[in-house]
Amino acid sequence: MLNLKSVKTIAVIATVSALALTGCGRADTGSTAGGTSGAAGFAKDAQIGVALPQKTSENWVQAEGLFNDGLKSAGFKGDVQFANGGVSEQQNQISSMITKGAKVIIVGAIDGAQLGTQLKQAKDSGATIIAYDRILLNTDNVDYYVAYDNYKVGQLQGQALLDGMKAKKPSGPYNIELFAGSPDDANAKVFFDGAMNILQPKIDDGTLKVVSGQTSFPQAVTQGWKAENAQKRMDTLLAGSYTSTTLDGVLSPNDTLARAIITSVKAAGKPLPVVTGQDSEVESVKSIMAGEQYSTIYKDTTALVNHAIDMVKDLQAGKTPETSTETDNGTKKVPTFYLKPVIVTKANAAEVYANDKLLAPLTK
Repeated sequence: MLNLKSVKTIAVIATVSALALTGCGRADTGSTAGGTSGAAGFAKDAQIGVALPQKTSENWVQAEGLFNDGLKSAGFKGDVQFANGGVSEQQNQISSMITKGAKVIIVGAIDGAQLGTQLKQAKDSGATIIAYDRILLNTDNVDYYVAYDNYKVGQLQGQALLDGMKAKKPSGPYNIELFAGSPDDANAKVFFDGAMNILQPKIDDGTLKVVSGQTSFPQAVTQGWKAENAQKRMDTLLAGSYTSTTLDGVLSPNDTLARAIITSVKAAGKPLPVVTGQDSEVESVKSIMAGEQYSTIYKDTTALVNHAIDMVKDLQAGKTPETSTETDNGTKKVPTFYLKPVIVTKANAAEVYANDKLLAPLTK
């Protein structure tokens, strides 16, 4: 028979056990990796915001439809917005998403350094922030980053430029020019730095000569990723440095600019140089198969959007989203998932695009 002291002891043990179980339950439901606070455990039909930049390339346009369809299929209320009016419009759109009670906000930034106030407001509201394709800079208020490995993209572009020129002319020296993306896009310098990791040693040993002398990122940038800006600069370079000199190759960071560069060279009546690209845009894939643009990069937008949505699903279920590395954004190391980019030339286009319903027919 239990005495009074034994009864009190059992009661205390039961109370402590209950508290311990309650504490474990909260930890399992509401925590994420690395101390990142987030929207774990929210409703399955929650509002999810997606803030995208301007429609400057096909991959962004495609992402809009994929996010709308994917979030709807997963049971969420998607709010997908483009900021074609610029940074201030994107700031307002993110503020609106916060007001609507978005549990997760996926941000493809126009300028990753200009959203600090809105990101803090989003975090204060309890939302989780996922940087999409472009890292959000100099802020603690970003939880995850999903993208292709953009430094690797640049390295692939640099190597493609070398390979393409060598295929046309087995030995150098080679005359080249360098183009970079928009300076307000955090990815632009990463692409450029990756390419220069491959090209700079060849510039140093004399294999490559940048005839214009414009070798730095600020000299090579293309404001707004606009084709007309790239074409205008190429016109100027050709008139100033290539009246009697052959241009062997051009480093172009994406397909839109590559086609603008090719248009400029054609208008000047010059032989086409080797021109790189990125994004596997339809017109550039056609150009590659026609023997004009030399290369592009395949970054499957469907796979990128799907992984971002998988992150949302994990957060909703109280799970930690899958990541593979960390990215230093200037303030913190952001848990990151990198997808693998693939270089594409005429030689391997059919193989790379075999399962892409839009691009595979272009390689026949």
